[in-house]
Amino acid sequence: MRLIHLSSAAAVAALLLSSFAAAQKLTPAAPNDNASVADRRAAMNALFQQYWTANLERSPEFASALGDKRWNDKISDYSVTAINAWLEQEQNFLTKLGAIDDAGFTDAEKTSRELLLRDFADDIEAADFKEWEMPVDQMHGIYETYPGLANHLSFNEVKDYDDWIARLNAIPTAFAQVTENMSIGIEDHRVPPKYLLKQTLDQVKELANQKPEDSPLASPLKKFPASIAAKEQQRIRTETLNAISKRVLPAYQRFARFLEVSYIPAGRDEPGISSIPDGAKYYQFLIHRETTLNLTANQIHQIGLNEVKRDETEMLAIAQKLGFKDLASFRASLKDNPKLKPASPQALLDTYQGHVNDMQAKLPELFGRLPKNKLEVVRMPEYLEKTAPPAYYDPGSPTANRPGHLWVNFYNVPSRSLLNVEAISYHEGLPGHHLQFAIAQEQEGVPEFRKHDEYTAFVEGWALYSERVGKDIGFYQDPYSDFGRLDADMWRAIRLVVDTGVHSQHWTRQEMVDYFHAHSSLDEPTVQSEVDRYIAWPGQALAYKIGQMTILELRDKAKAELGSKFDIRAFHDQVVDSGAMPMDMLVTKIEAWIATQK
Repeated sequence: MRLIHLSSAAAVAALLLSSFAAAQKLTPAAPNDNASVADRRAAMNALFQQYWTANLERSPEFASALGDKRWNDKISDYSVTAINAWLEQEQNFLTKLGAIDDAGFTDAEKTSRELLLRDFADDIEAADFKEWEMPVDQMHGIYETYPGLANHLSFNEVKDYDDWIARLNAIPTAFAQVTENMSIGIEDHRVPPKYLLKQTLDQVKELANQKPEDSPLASPLKKFPASIAAKEQQRIRTETLNAISKRVLPAYQRFARFLEVSYIPAGRDEPGISSIPDGAKYYQFLIHRETTLNLTANQIHQIGLNEVKRDETEMLAIAQKLGFKDLASFRASLKDNPKLKPASPQALLDTYQGHVNDMQAKLPELFGRLPKNKLEVVRMPEYLEKTAPPAYYDPGSPTANRPGHLWVNFYNVPSRSLLNVEAISYHEGLPGHHLQFAIAQEQEGVPEFRKHDEYTAFVEGWALYSERVGKDIGFYQDPYSDFGRLDADMWRAIRLVVDTGVHSQHWTRQEMVDYFHAHSSLDEPTVQSEVDRYIAWPGQALAYKIGQMTILELRDKAKAELGSKFDIRAFHDQVVDSGAMPMDMLVTKIEAWIATQK
């Protein structure tokens, strides 16, 4: 089976959106026609609700993670038939939503409409590139979906456990569907690089060879609510372990064999995405989807080179203050500096927690609105640590009563560096991802989809901007930590160079590693995992620096135009209070806010 082309999906999306815009300019509804506005508003809100319900039903794992248990015993349908059906459904939603004239709507309503139209158009355009044919790499895939899901669910009653057992029994079907999609990918020459798939195989084998009781899929059995009788607990335990041992683990083992025998040998040799059919066109699409700005690979590559040079100038000044003549000698000293090595895994965790606590106390000086949901700093799942970054954030859910988590990597702790920990704490925790995600989820009076939209340039741009905020309010008192801040910024500037290098200029993996070593102080495990991440996830790494630079430019513009009227708390609230959005829409929003403040 093949995904339907929908008469060139990208062309259809562009044609629909342009025709809607043209029609609305020619025949706007009268803004004072209250009945008409009310009818159109009701129609649009009904579409928003229909879409949200359909999206949750299509992704029951996502629904469960949000605390919506209506489909708690179901898992996603990964078949090509289901992919086709959802794409057609999105096209129908786009047509209906685009036909609703937004004259007389509030700015928030217009924003909601435009955001969803853009989402649909992006999905339809992405269909041309058959992303479903490459659903697995060393970072993502069916093999890690359900072990990770267990950590997001609540188990308060017998039905929660029975639903989990039903899901476990359905996992083999999901593996079979994904395997079929990957087989089609082999035929179409759309396969990840061989060496990344070998890493994937290692992770799959680790999960496949665990004892049922040691599997993360069995984690709900570790603690039962007191309200569940002992007899029921025993039944649940028996059925869960039977499902894992007789259904799930054999599915993992079959998948491992497929990877080893069929998929890895078909893997591509060149790391860049440009080596697959339509790869160059696909990479340009990814650049636009991830940055939400109209930039080319060459433009971004040059921006990266410029930012690397700027960061190095500031870093050299710190190195010289500490008595080193150049960056090379300073970086060499960092590798053997015991001050920069965590004494233990717990000490590493405590360092992250300390920086989060320090920033928490400063938040009222930076924001008028603070998140209600809490943040926990914890160890990341062990099976992910080997190929994961130093730390990452996992959003909480108010409806599921789940806090946000800053996951800390304990793999090879003696080789870890404390140099970037302060910057990462602000990025992944506060005022970065946790504050932004929590406030987005706590919005009132907006459609549900807006509480969970994740435009990478906005989300990651804000998080990288948050690292700079720590400097603005007087943190990074330790010069090594301040160097680490710049090194973290350099890290994101390097991404602009190496991501475009490998995916548009045919760089080798070793060229990427060499560039990192020449321009950063990142420890070896991080360099290796980061390079592999960019190869597996083209374009995503570009969003951080592009988003940060856009927010900084908007802040500078607001300061220049407002002068003494500029309020950093009001500016920050304006940026984050409406949830994530494309950067061009954020620019329009902030420029309008500046005008009103004048």
